[in-house]
Amino acid sequence: MNTKDYSHLDDELDEDEYVVRRRVDTRRPHARMAGKMVEEAKRFKRAQEDSRDDFEFTYKPARFEEWWLLASLADFYEHQWIRDVLRRVKSGKEACVYQCRAGAGIAAELVAAKVYRPWSLRTLRNDAAYRQGRADLDDEGRLVLDDGMLHAIEKKTEYGRQLLHQSWIAYEFRTLQMLRGAGADVPEPYVMAHNAILMGFVGDRQTCAPTLNEVSLDPSEANALLERILNNIDILLSHERIHGDLSAYNILYWKGQISLIDFPQVVSPRENPNAFAIFGRDVRRICEYFSRQGITADAARITQAMWEAHGYRIREARSDI
Repeated sequence: MNTKDYSHLDDELDEDEYVVRRRVDTRRPHARMAGKMVEEAKRFKRAQEDSRDDFEFTYKPARFEEWWLLASLADFYEHQWIRDVLRRVKSGKEACVYQCRAGAGIAAELVAAKVYRPWSLRTLRNDAAYRQGRADLDDEGRLVLDDGMLHAIEKKTEYGRQLLHQSWIAYEFRTLQMLRGAGADVPEPYVMAHNAILMGFVGDRQTCAPTLNEVSLDPSEANALLERILNNIDILLSHERIHGDLSAYNILYWKGQISLIDFPQVVSPRENPNAFAIFGRDVRRICEYFSRQGITADAARITQAMWEAHGYRIREARSDI
């Protein structure tokens, strides 16, 4: 087995710092959220100074990243769920993940804080395709029923985009809760804030668990893990969820065990007209990885068998899915 060492990480948020600062300086409407987050972080920092309390940062972020982390993680610190940010372990197009030392409120040494980028810096392609047939959720994970909020979402105003950003986060957290309760292999979800999710950390103090695409398996282990992953896909489907972006890049591997991650784009198999195609793509990507590990699996057969076993309809999909 080969794994990648995560001790040296890039600093790509420095580029984001420049982009966001430029947008704030020119007072463009879609930069206001970032500006508000900075002000919120400053208020939190002043409150710490007044109380002589200190939210530790062993990790040394760039200036804007520090403000963003303070604003995003302040609730976690104030409720004693975390007490230190140790390092950044993943930088993605949607979010960054930080290894944190757990606070007194959590019975674990380490936790992972997934902090989402501002919606104006998100780069997910065709996100509307995933949201089709999916109700929007508020910052407490409840259905959005308010007419004004629904109108803002429909018109894609600045406020509406912020609501969609929060709904994206809430879907990930609620899906993690549901899957964890169903016995799926996912990190334990602890709490959701307005821009972050706190969950179980997979790895140890020195090493973050690598993603499956960075691991070479022997055939006997590969066969067992394929079955395990297909079982997780089946659990998702039985709870009316499709991952939507599943591949070996979204599965962590640690000491022979797997953890599926990254669920904000989950799809409804009943309501989304592209569901079957999206589901088939998830299964195909998994089978392609295991074919490189010497395991042959018929993705088309697996897809159809699972789909029909749960009684879902097969529909034509958009060509760009």
